[in-house]
Amino acid sequence: MNTLALFLTLIFVAFAVLLSVWQRIGLQKDILIGTVRAAIQLIAVGYILQAIFELKSWIYIAAMISVMITVATLNARKKGKGFQGIGWRIAFAITSTEILTMGLLLSLKIIDPSPRYVIPISGMIIGNGMVVSGLFLNRLRSEIETRREEIKVYLGLGATSKQAISHVMRNTVKASMLPTIDGMKTVGLVQLPGMMTGMIVAGADPIEAVRYQILIMYSFTSSAAITAIFLGILTHSLLFTKTHQFIELNLSGKSS
Repeated sequence: MNTLALFLTLIFVAFAVLLSVWQRIGLQKDILIGTVRAAIQLIAVGYILQAIFELKSWIYIAAMISVMITVATLNARKKGKGFQGIGWRIAFAITSTEILTMGLLLSLKIIDPSPRYVIPISGMIIGNGMVVSGLFLNRLRSEIETRREEIKVYLGLGATSKQAISHVMRNTVKASMLPTIDGMKTVGLVQLPGMMTGMIVAGADPIEAVRYQILIMYSFTSSAAITAIFLGILTHSLLFTKTHQFIELNLSGKSS
């Protein structure tokens, strides 16, 4: 794609802005800010990746992955207002997911240990972990607010904290994993995923593109499960004391 063709893609942004103004949706400012930020961020990342690909040093690869995890954690943490100390728990869950998933890919020699493969695939794994973390926290907040009295009844009847919260955690983990699983069921039928489409547009053999997309989808399933289950284990201590007493959290974000 040449520079002129790239500039012409701004037509789509202009169309979205005009629709927002016409229907009085009020998103034109956000659309313009998002457009500028996306362009700046992607161009900057492009130059950084080009340098890392040329250097081929694991120090720079690790630094890039660390930045990805940090940004993903900060973004997912916004969904965890009211949960004290949720930041490091998200970081731990996403980091563990990246280490386990990428470690398996490299140890089984499924991908080459080069930045050209490690960084893009790590970015997708971390990004999926970020989305799962956000879904987990949103659902956990909803479940606690809805089942607060039910949890207290379980505790009053002699249940341990794990027994009292088990149904909540099961529903939360399931809800945070469902989008990934549903995506696997419809991939290729409803949409052609980004990685596969990008490879085909770049001239890669469609079958080879499909193989890499299957790799990504399967790793997404694993990363979603690891992230959700780890968060489920780590957030337990935010909800109960060591003596199994339920902690009243202000999850609305409003001062009481």
